[in-house]
Amino acid sequence: MSLIAILVLPLAAMVLCLVPLEKISSTLAGWIAPVATLLAAAAVLALAIGDSLHVAAGNSIIAIANWIQLDGLSALILLLVGLVGTTAALFSWGYMARRAHGEKRRRLYYVHFNLFFFALLAVPLAVEPNLVWVAIEFTALFSVLLVAYENTHEALEAAWKYIAMMFMGAAIALFGFLILFWAFKLGGGVTYTWAGLRAAAPHMPPVLTKTAFLMILVGFGMKVGFVPMHTWLPDAHSQAPAPVSALMSGVLLTVAFYALLRFKVIADGALGPDYVRTLLVIVGLASLLVAASLLLTQRDYKRMLAYHSIEHMGLIALGAAAGTTLAIAAVLLHILGHGLAKAVLFLASGEILLVEGTSEIEKVPALLSRRPVLGGIFGFGLVALLGLPPFSLFVSELNMIRAELDVGLGWAAGISLALMAVIFAAVMGHGRHLLLGGAGASGKPAATPGIVAIPLVGGLIACAVFGLSAWPLQSLLYAAAHVVVK
Repeated sequence: MSLIAILVLPLAAMVLCLVPLEKISSTLAGWIAPVATLLAAAAVLALAIGDSLHVAAGNSIIAIANWIQLDGLSALILLLVGLVGTTAALFSWGYMARRAHGEKRRRLYYVHFNLFFFALLAVPLAVEPNLVWVAIEFTALFSVLLVAYENTHEALEAAWKYIAMMFMGAAIALFGFLILFWAFKLGGGVTYTWAGLRAAAPHMPPVLTKTAFLMILVGFGMKVGFVPMHTWLPDAHSQAPAPVSALMSGVLLTVAFYALLRFKVIADGALGPDYVRTLLVIVGLASLLVAASLLLTQRDYKRMLAYHSIEHMGLIALGAAAGTTLAIAAVLLHILGHGLAKAVLFLASGEILLVEGTSEIEKVPALLSRRPVLGGIFGFGLVALLGLPPFSLFVSELNMIRAELDVGLGWAAGISLALMAVIFAAVMGHGRHLLLGGAGASGKPAATPGIVAIPLVGGLIACAVFGLSAWPLQSLLYAAAHVVVK
């Protein structure tokens, strides 16, 4: 029943956020929403860790047969949702309280936040593909309300672009699902679940399976942010409140990629690895190329982080293309490390925007001397995101390249390394100005509130721990990888 509780907790928090407590206590009314959200996120994290220890041994947890279930792969994604959700919820407490919004609007933010959190949790827990499609569309529906939260012209424009692209992707993916179901029935499938599809895959018509996977890749690729379906991403991520940007970049993109991994298993079983490998290499290299070209001329640090997400989605596509156990384990470690590092950076960027009043890189110099704690967090976040030791992205990128070399994708690994070098130089140039350049400190350096710094430092520590020691995750990573590879 713990899996059901995971889904119920954010819904219960959402209901508590709607309770009209103003007449009882204005102070209590101001605390009910963030406390309820934080408790739900923390409980989800605790349950995810407990369940992940069980499934790491190769077991599955079944809550409702053929509907809600947990295996190694879904446990790892659930762990990511719990980690980033807890960080974002804790940060929201201090961040939203200092925004120039009324109490009702802040509580409405927490209502939408919990609905978004619920949808993100539902994706890895569902084992019926149609239910997964519904859950992923709910993530778009609930998050668009948060993208438009500021109610400015830029935020509303970003929300309209975002929802238009998401609905287009939903329609394309839905056609792919229908074709896949047709192929499943022709292949003699009985139970329409991930396991049932995998069993039927060798008997499914190749033409239908190819068409279905291509449409699902395009439809869900819009949600992942693959090029050329990426145009919504920088606008939406830069306009949403910082905790929402953290969830969108750290979790939303990767739960859609998680679904693609599930479909990769089916396509590989029906077609062999070459078809999916070719498609993933194409979108991976295209995403890296576009990200590199756009990061060179970027002038907004929030959009810089958004474009950097496109790079990392390209990297995990190349890793998944390799398809070996080592490659998938590295992809999943990269997903976890990227989620934590990007969440920290988007949360830190929200605090920078709040205290500096601008997201233009040129107008925010020398953070290390003027705001040492905030600048240090942002600096270490960039170090983590650029794949430098001791953070986990260094380990995951190294192992993905090793796996690509093992399967004859050395040429793709070489191109990706060249593009990563360009991205590294571009981000380091922007980061140098933000942290060191321009104006020096004038007067006493500004302090960063502890309620802001604590969740950010915690996220960085977790990312470093996963890079320094394989012990906390090794068995779970390989249990998750075997779900995709076996």
